[in-house]
Amino acid sequence: MSKTVRLRAEDWVGLWLVAVISGGRLAFRQLAIVPRMTVGLCAAANAPAVCAPRAAVLWLQYQQAFGWAALLCGIAGFVLGRRWPSVLAVAIGITAVVNYNATTGIIGTALGLVAWIGLMTGRYDLGSVGL
Repeated sequence: MSKTVRLRAEDWVGLWLVAVISGGRLAFRQLAIVPRMTVGLCAAANAPAVCAPRAAVLWLQYQQAFGWAALLCGIAGFVLGRRWPSVLAVAIGITAVVNYNATTGIIGTALGLVAWIGLMTGRYDLGSVGL
């Protein structure tokens, strides 16, 4: 039994959102976190402005916050059968994997993808459950 994928406007916006969030996060990591010179710059007494978001991202990475956020969004999208938590789960899940929060990030991304693809193919029949 095959289902046809019908991309609606929300799906195109979701794909764009995933690309922008994931690409932006990867670019920030490559420009502000990976270079060794930023460690020395941010350790200085008069650190540049880029060091505050850098420190926040590193703290969130250490706390596994990206992975847990992806997992919570993935569970919400999967259980509720809604598009936007699923889209956020995919976007945050990719960010989580980039930031070494892979275990929970991959699970959240997988749940989000299953829900999102289910909505695109019409497998979720929300009318039968009263939603």
